[in-house]
Amino acid sequence: MNHQLENKRVLVTGGSRGIGAAIVKRLAQEGAHVALTYVSKPDQANATAKAAQAFGVKAITIKADSADANAVVSVVERTVDELGGIDILVNNAGIAVIAPIDAYRLEDLDRTLAVNLRAVFVATQAAVKHMKTGGRIITIGSCNAERVPFEGGAVYAMSKAALVGLVKGLAHDLGPRGITINNVQPGPINTDLNPEDSDFADMLRKQMAMPRYGTTDEVAAMVAYLAGAEAGFVTGASLTIDGGFTA
Repeated sequence: MNHQLENKRVLVTGGSRGIGAAIVKRLAQEGAHVALTYVSKPDQANATAKAAQAFGVKAITIKADSADANAVVSVVERTVDELGGIDILVNNAGIAVIAPIDAYRLEDLDRTLAVNLRAVFVATQAAVKHMKTGGRIITIGSCNAERVPFEGGAVYAMSKAALVGLVKGLAHDLGPRGITINNVQPGPINTDLNPEDSDFADMLRKQMAMPRYGTTDEVAAMVAYLAGAEAGFVTGASLTIDGGFTA
């Protein structure tokens, strides 16, 4: 690694496991100091932070529910206080409640939108108050914003599709300030919540150009690129990493 992010200050929401944890570790490997949020499993969060600290950087954990707008703002402020600022925000926290329309509960819709969409807006609004030229905002969306070939994914897809419009619009708000904002859209990725050895995974692989699940490290590598100086002219984009799921 070339330490392209040396001494940058990063907040990764939902950074204790899966894609979020891989992002935390990759950005730490690139030299960034990292704050990560978690909801209910401090052991996982602490393990991820310890792995990041092994690269010689600061890494802190913050318990916060992204459905709580006040908590999201507090997380940004604590990151600024403890790391001395914020240069990069990765809006990774997300949930997926899968159910057909006849059975979908209104409270699940409200929480999905709160975590997957409102929290992104709230965290971004809070973070840009502290960002200078060269700041980076990266959201983790989903290829389901473009394709949903299974029952029950409508609300999840809606929440991720909305990120596409949000990022395009905010690119114009933030571009004159030298801050970029982009959206990464993973496809099927092997995590504990979506393992590659399930019946659901077998169904998804049949939809893909490359019949395998992706890895969290592959997604983290794309995030690291967007966070770095080489991506300074990339903004308002949705970059898909899905093995041809939407091809």
